[in-house]
Amino acid sequence: MAENSNSAPLELGADMDYLEHERTYAGFVAIVKWAAVVLVALMIAMAVGFFVAGAGSASIVFVLVCLAAWYIL
Repeated sequence: MAENSNSAPLELGADMDYLEHERTYAGFVAIVKWAAVVLVALMIAMAVGFFVAGAGSASIVFVLVCLAAWYIL
């Protein structure tokens, strides 16, 4: 008779490690979220540096926006 145990590789239907899958997905989402925050903060800081003042104030705005996002998110 045929065996009921599955010893095939993952591509052929072996059991998946769902905990590792969920951790990987959560890490990916976190990286994408913070990349978006940094890009938005950079754009705001560039606009402040160009229209309002110089590079010093733009750096301060960049840090403040990143800190505000860290506090909110």
